Amino acid sequence: MCTVCGCGTGETRIGALGGGRRGGHGRPAHRPTRAWRALDTATAATATDVKRSDLHHADVPHADLHHTDEPPADTPQAGKTVADDAHIHHGHHHLHFGTGPAHAHAPGLSQAQMVKIERDILGKNDARADQNRAWLRAHGIFALNLVSSPGSGKTSLLVSTLEALAGRIPAAVIEGDQQTEFDAERIRATGVPALQINTGKGCHLDADMVARALPRMGLTDGSLLLIENVGNLVCPAAFDLGEAHKVAILSVTEGEDKPLKYPDMFAAASVMLLNKVDLLPYLRFDAQRAIEYALRVNPALRVIRSSATTGEGLDEWLAWIEAGLGAARATAPQA
Repeated sequence: MCTVCGCGTGETRIGALGGGRRGGHGRPAHRPTRAWRALDTATAATATDVKRSDLHHADVPHADLHHTDEPPADTPQAGKTVADDAHIHHGHHHLHFGTGPAHAHAPGLSQAQMVKIERDILGKNDARADQNRAWLRAHGIFALNLVSSPGSGKTSLLVSTLEALAGRIPAAVIEGDQQTEFDAERIRATGVPALQINTGKGCHLDADMVARALPRMGLTDGSLLLIENVGNLVCPAAFDLGEAHKVAILSVTEGEDKPLKYPDMFAAASVMLLNKVDLLPYLRFDAQRAIEYALRVNPALRVIRSSATTGEGLDEWLAWIEAGLGAARATAPQA
């Protein structure tokens, strides 16, 4: 069980590469760790980065105890106080378990224990991600980590992207899902190789999964690698895969308040695709408010309105990809 996010471990399966040639380069070379910078919730409005070294304290005090009234006498909690890492606000209408140095709550674990576990798990992941990043950079490969809620339209947008790039840019895809190869099969139908990673009970990809996948993919130097993460707006924000950028996809069939509800994800992303905009005439969705909320969390976020159905925003999205790929090729060591 992953104590950082609570997901299961040990069920991961990496399938065979489909839709392209097998083989590939050797394993990523070891490089010094480049720690991923996590969102500090106290400064989320300006998306200030916080070094992971800020969490390297074994003796972290428990969160302050804040409580208002005791529960009614006939409730199971009568006579008890609120846990030291939870706050009650506005009477009994708001239980906040995201306080304290760990910004999370786990039964039976103190804030100090949780911070140590998070440091250990994410530290190992960061080291592996740095190896992935160094290998990708050495080969001029532009890697993007696509993250979103389930049903945001990631796969449809990927298909449209790959069809538009066909014959111009070599590409490959890593698909992350808990089960099935449905999405990988949709990608392979475009003629682009796709490798499926099934995470079992796991709710996100991690850097080790990607590191194990890379040698199987036969990636071409100077190519595009698209990683479709497991549908989840929480855990993938904390796990660096070695990508150049995270791309958050928010569909207009979701609430416009998602960037404020799940700020870490939008703070970690470089681009937000506001997807399925062709449905706006039929929905009560305030697109401008959604964009304003996203920029409140991350003022540097680039926002592109997109639709895989009509093609709206696709040219802008492709231009951004091509610019990033050009930079990746230009900075790769020359053979």
